[in-house]
Amino acid sequence: MAPELAGIDPDLRIGSVKLAVSDLSRSVDFYERVLGLPLLSRDEDSARLGVDSEQPLLELTALENATAVPPGSTGLFHVAWLHPTRADLAATVRRVAGGRWPIDGASDHGVSEALYLSDPDGLGIEIYADRPSEGWARPPGGHGVVMVTLPLDLDSLLWEDSGEPAPAMPPGAVVGHVHLKVADVPRAVAFYRETLGFDEQAQLPSAAFLSAGGYHHHVGLNSWQSRGGSRPPDSAPGLRAVEFELGGASGLAALERRMAEAPGGALPSHAEQGRLSTSDPDGHRLVFLPRAARPVAADGVP
Repeated sequence: MAPELAGIDPDLRIGSVKLAVSDLSRSVDFYERVLGLPLLSRDEDSARLGVDSEQPLLELTALENATAVPPGSTGLFHVAWLHPTRADLAATVRRVAGGRWPIDGASDHGVSEALYLSDPDGLGIEIYADRPSEGWARPPGGHGVVMVTLPLDLDSLLWEDSGEPAPAMPPGAVVGHVHLKVADVPRAVAFYRETLGFDEQAQLPSAAFLSAGGYHHHVGLNSWQSRGGSRPPDSAPGLRAVEFELGGASGLAALERRMAEAPGGALPSHAEQGRLSTSDPDGHRLVFLPRAARPVAADGVP
């Protein structure tokens, strides 16, 4: 990689995710009523949801003849919904419980507090809140973060919000990160780090976490269930695209230059109308575009 090419824009955020689902009405009900994402628009084949009426965070597309996700395949591990505060996260936990939806797990990761569940198609979801970044543990040398998996103090979390469950996620809730199932973690890390310019922040056995701008991670990669696996068929529910927003047009131009000089030659990509799209080695579609001019949340969540 040419030394003058900087890393990916540190102002990167995840703008939205696109999922294909087997039953659109069932999924809309779950994401709106249980998870708390207001429905912004819907037609026969798709729906858009989000906390900002002008900026959908989630797009659902209906599959005509859905088939099951094959065991051992790559694809989505989870979409992670970042809440601005612990109280906001507690309110979502109460809403999920009030909707009688099962919670699959809960963990304290040191940098964040997280709970896990699955949507009606079995697609993974994380709901979480970050701890203040100044308190994140750092490894020897100071680069990156230390991420752990410890039991979550759920009583302490729920104490933050003891009222009735809020009907929706709060303004400022965003997709904090996506976690992907890959066939080969080192291969995937090389793509996100060397080709796109993400910074590796942490590793766990058969997993890695990368980000822009010093966040603990915008992208998680693991092969816990998918080592050596292949893409699921297009008829299976799953991730269809992750849309990353960059700080401006200059960040997009820099990324396009970097990809053109990727090791092994230019990477297949498509640039059109201020957007750049490509796929990672496991076929996950990634779209990059400049962030639209709109107010930034006061808490500055990534």
